[in-house]
Amino acid sequence: MNVFELTRRMIDIESITPNEYEMGLFLESHLGELAARFGGRVERMPVEDRRFNVLCTFGDPIVTMSTHQDTVPPFIPSREDDTDIWGRGACDVKGIIAAMIFAAERLLTVGTRNFGLLFVVGEERNSAGAYEAAKHPRGSKFLINGEPTENRLALGSKGALRYELTATGRACHSAYPELGDSALLKMLDALAAIRGIELPVDPILGPSTCNIGTLKAGRAPNVIPDQAKAEVMIRLVCDPETTKQAVQAACAGLVEAKEVLCIPAVHLESVPGIETTVVAYTTDIPAFGGKWGKPLLMGPGTIHVAHTVDERIPKKQLLAAVDLYEHMVKSLLQ
Repeated sequence: MNVFELTRRMIDIESITPNEYEMGLFLESHLGELAARFGGRVERMPVEDRRFNVLCTFGDPIVTMSTHQDTVPPFIPSREDDTDIWGRGACDVKGIIAAMIFAAERLLTVGTRNFGLLFVVGEERNSAGAYEAAKHPRGSKFLINGEPTENRLALGSKGALRYELTATGRACHSAYPELGDSALLKMLDALAAIRGIELPVDPILGPSTCNIGTLKAGRAPNVIPDQAKAEVMIRLVCDPETTKQAVQAACAGLVEAKEVLCIPAVHLESVPGIETTVVAYTTDIPAFGGKWGKPLLMGPGTIHVAHTVDERIPKKQLLAAVDLYEHMVKSLLQ
């Protein structure tokens, strides 16, 4: 298979979190063939149930290329035209996996060793695979993390702070609202207060942003709602403590704010000769905790089409990524 064929083959394996098992089997088999040819080693790194990371090493890894196996729903099969490969995971991140594998093969063909490939589960939900990998380091000094950056090295990525908000009240007939206690009105007041928080700005990462992602409440239009739930995601650019305090203050006396995820913002390294950028999304890098080496972030494709029905990856960027990953590994090994 060439890099386009490998990309499409993996897109057509449904691996929506937490259903990465078939994808893991494919990677284990495909990398096993590469390891057999060039004297490498492939191993499973169990995470939970039938989910596992796949690690392939050639010598003692100084540099590790890594990304995730899982995608967001819904499953969209692959197709291609003259310029792009389409489908769920095209740029986030199965095209990136293919580019890393082909870069590895090129490196091995010219005798380069002491690097690895690590493909983890769960990035799209809770970084379960990266957290597990952080417990089992292999001495790697550099981690090249793959996410769609249009083949530019990210100088930083924003973090994420997610809350589940819960409000309770007392139901009654809507004709007599004074007999009830609207949980929804409490939630709306809390959400308005959260929207009014003055969020921090970082000179490199830019402003923090807030998204009210879900809101569920009530039982019927003629019943005062006795329950309401919402989910809020804040993209972090600096230390999260002041933002956490502001959220709790906004919710005080109205709703319960349960923190369910906090991933810090990160500032990253560059490599001479590769264009740079800054990204607003969150990656597995904080979950690795530096245990797999100093992180770098780069990959083909744009995040603006990831998670959409129009997800695709430009073929030119996919081919260029093979060259760039090869260059990065060689540079870091030196």
